[in-house]
Amino acid sequence: MHYLVFNAGSSSLNYKVFNYQKAGKANVVFKGKAHRVGVKGVEPSFIENVYNGHSEKIQVPIADHKTAAVLASNYIKENKIPVDAVGHRFVHGGEYFKRSSLINAQSMKKIKECLPLAPLHNPISFNVIKESKKAFSHVPHYLVIDSAFHSSLPEKAYTYPLPKEIITQYKFRRFGFHGISYSYICDQLPSLLKKPLKKINAIICHLGTGGASVALIENGISIDTSMGFSPNSGLIMSTRSGDIDPMVILYLIQKCGLSAHQVETLLNNKSGLRGISGFSSDITDIIAKLKSKGFAKKAKLAFDMYIHRLKSYIGSYVMVLQGKIDALIFTDDIGVGNPLIRQEACQSLEWAGIFIDKTKNNKAPANVASFIQAQKSSVSIISMPTQEELMICLEGGRLLGGKNEKR
Repeated sequence: MHYLVFNAGSSSLNYKVFNYQKAGKANVVFKGKAHRVGVKGVEPSFIENVYNGHSEKIQVPIADHKTAAVLASNYIKENKIPVDAVGHRFVHGGEYFKRSSLINAQSMKKIKECLPLAPLHNPISFNVIKESKKAFSHVPHYLVIDSAFHSSLPEKAYTYPLPKEIITQYKFRRFGFHGISYSYICDQLPSLLKKPLKKINAIICHLGTGGASVALIENGISIDTSMGFSPNSGLIMSTRSGDIDPMVILYLIQKCGLSAHQVETLLNNKSGLRGISGFSSDITDIIAKLKSKGFAKKAKLAFDMYIHRLKSYIGSYVMVLQGKIDALIFTDDIGVGNPLIRQEACQSLEWAGIFIDKTKNNKAPANVASFIQAQKSSVSIISMPTQEELMICLEGGRLLGGKNEKR
């Protein structure tokens, strides 16, 4: 079977077609990505497609994910690439979706109910689902839920310090996200570290062009993560604020006269790197302007704040593990593509046994897992690309291939 997988990030759309075989094996026959979707920055948006050994890069305006989905679907149909099923990453399923699910008329209604839970992600996934269902109406579609990986969080980590009746009534809790990516990384760690997953403690930094988070893995399972009830909390992201004093929100509403919708837009679309720098939501743009006249001061502040927040989470998670950490992993586009981020994040963490080798770090390729720690480091530092699309494909095989299929 051929599985088309859509993975919508906040500023990108990855799509791949896999030739899925039994026993959990799949190989890519086509891949593409829409870059800088809706990004306001100095670089233009573009789409990349790779098929039959031919790579094509097209610079084209991509205002939103609906446009990206149409471009991707059209390319696949024009090139007669076979599609037997379509899988979608869905960030926040709330109480409706706690595991992967087939998409039908009933589930589409539930998907709509979930849209406000992740206002930067769920609506764009919903738009991609609608467009792909138009383009590939003859095949089954399914959801893979991003927060499922963090179902192992202990009560002390997922519970918010609110009155119990409020938590019970509104189902408030820390869900955590980027779980498909973390699941892939954890699947790879035993072979990389030469020990069973049950004995591995790790801190994984998923640093994307849009969203970013950190997960704390103890004995192979997630016990804490930076994102919470929504994908807004935690690290400073491209347009999201990350952690912020809740009284600031009340002040904006009560004293500044902003509506709840305006505050939501502010925190999700106008904050983070975009808000701090004033010129771009892309950390790559910001790094490029660190020594540029007229931009350097704002660029440096945005960069320093990004690193400070990241190091704060890494350091606190080291303390939760009482220093018993096997690996510090950097993944996703920024995690594997930006050696300066990795270097700065590891700086001053020598007290935790974390020593990065600058030469290895600078030479680490973005397409394979690379150990970049110094010889004296007691912690493995790994730059590792994630494969969320592969995990979505394999989950589709489990859903559509029968109970005996292995994930």
